[in-house]
Amino acid sequence: MRLIWGIVAMAITTSTALAQAGGVDHYSAEQLKQMAQKLELQESFRTTGSAGETLDKYPGSFTMLTVRNTSGGAELHEHYADIFFVVDGEATLTSGGTVVDAKTTAPGEIRGSAVSGGAEQKLGKGDVVHISPNTPHQLSIPKGKNFTYFVVKVKE
Repeated sequence: MRLIWGIVAMAITTSTALAQAGGVDHYSAEQLKQMAQKLELQESFRTTGSAGETLDKYPGSFTMLTVRNTSGGAELHEHYADIFFVVDGEATLTSGGTVVDAKTTAPGEIRGSAVSGGAEQKLGKGDVVHISPNTPHQLSIPKGKNFTYFVVKVKE
């Protein structure tokens, strides 16, 4: 578990820290927890069950923190890989297969109602997942639970 947080600490970033530390960004586990708590207070979380924010942008990648208490729709990113670091909670990731009711919502971004024919994996605190571009994926959250995850989106 400490190894995972060490990886997260190296991968997670803020612009202010970047400027102050000469290219090294860092969020502690406590900072991530506090940020997640603030996201849970947002109107979008109360109304849709999901809130997230982009933390930093870099050439070819960016970072986000997201909290959910409801399952999401299907997603497919044509040009970006997703790397999830599970901060807290549990979810089921369905990946592969096809996107049901697929619609392009932005260039290179496809959304749908579900993933059909994919493989399921249980995710929990400390898990790390890499989802390659063009891979349909969807998170299912158990009723009454929260799932907090740090995302690195990498252009590939």
